[in-house]
Amino acid sequence: MIDTIKNKIKSEINVLKIEIIDESHAHANHSGNTGGGHYKALIISNDFNNKSLVERHQMVYKALGKLMTNEIHAFSMKTMTESEFKTNE
Repeated sequence: MIDTIKNKIKSEINVLKIEIIDESHAHANHSGNTGGGHYKALIISNDFNNKSLVERHQMVYKALGKLMTNEIHAFSMKTMTESEFKTNE
């Protein structure tokens, strides 16, 4: 699933760096867990220049599309431009 997520994002956003961590194991027995994985992402792209945090997340959710309805239950992300990433390294 991680490769599928990466490919979906890369198909819509010019990604310089992407890391996806599957955290589903930590949520396996939680009440309300009706399936779908829990993922955490770091996405670096200059497509995020001059975009608000909300706009960046909307771009990623748009790229993920229908994966968000079944295959992905939760998706947390950190979205940064190249310069923001270098500043935080």
